[in-house]
Amino acid sequence: MAYSLARNLLFKLQPETAHELSLDTMSAAHRLGLLKPFMSKIQPLPVKVMGLDFPNPVGLAAGLDKNAEYIDAMGALGFGFVEVGTVTPKAQPGNPKPRLFRLPEKEAVINRMGFNNNGLDPLIARVKKSNFAGPIGINIGKNFSTPVEQANDDYRECLRAAYDYADYITVNVSSPNTPGLRTLQFGDALTTLLDMVKYEQNILAEQAGRYVPIAVKIAPDMTEDEVRLVANAIRSRKLDAVIASNTTLDRAAVQGLKYADEAGGLSGLPIREKSTKMIRVLADSLEGDLPIIGVGGIMNGDDAVEKIKAGASLVQIYTGFIYHGPALVRDCVEAIRFAK
Repeated sequence: MAYSLARNLLFKLQPETAHELSLDTMSAAHRLGLLKPFMSKIQPLPVKVMGLDFPNPVGLAAGLDKNAEYIDAMGALGFGFVEVGTVTPKAQPGNPKPRLFRLPEKEAVINRMGFNNNGLDPLIARVKKSNFAGPIGINIGKNFSTPVEQANDDYRECLRAAYDYADYITVNVSSPNTPGLRTLQFGDALTTLLDMVKYEQNILAEQAGRYVPIAVKIAPDMTEDEVRLVANAIRSRKLDAVIASNTTLDRAAVQGLKYADEAGGLSGLPIREKSTKMIRVLADSLEGDLPIIGVGGIMNGDDAVEKIKAGASLVQIYTGFIYHGPALVRDCVEAIRFAK
């Protein structure tokens, strides 16, 4: 009820303003010790994935906390893990505003943020200071100004900087808002990138005396055959997980709605089935050799269970958190617990 009232007020503001205000308020409340009394205690539901221990299988997806400013507050809300970023080597402002749009009739969001972030050094500094007990993932990408032909240099720089401080690292090759990025999901571009990532992972693991898993986040706008090809490429390079999926360019589910024609990636309820279908194809292709993290359209506990039953080992929420607030975390954990 409290979040519903707050949401009604927040939704009167511009989406990006509301996003920043709500997160800043939650963070301040956490620092002052005011957040915990309002939260329902979430009993542990431990799971081991990628060799990591997760307090529960429900995480925060990348994109909400781009600069690692809210890790501890998100942990206080009950998330079992938090993925920050996408971070790029250099700070960049992202695309011009407005670049975030709500479609409340479908519990959806369109964004064309464009990897706006403060760069590697500030993000790493905040991750180092975090007191969150669960795994922290760092999602990495390329700068807008870096030609796609040189994208591997940006990913390499991010890997090297993040390795000592991340519990896992996600290679984001699927945002629709950085020109050319999605071409890295296919053919020689993908295999070259994955070979570089695995090579760097092996070197860094030896240097650090610690193995940090690497996941690859892919887009939902692929044919089934394309999904299988990508899965096989990731599997053959012995990377550690696949995250399915990022936002979609498909507008079929929101045609005729205000903002439906805005450029950017669509997230929320309209991509639930598309994401779940992708997870099923990945599960069939990967045959249990590496885990899947399911994300896309989780608006209640049943949606989270659907992803798990389709083959995901963990789930992440983003747009559902905007529409349903912190109670969604507990609902998802409890639904998964009951389903087991």
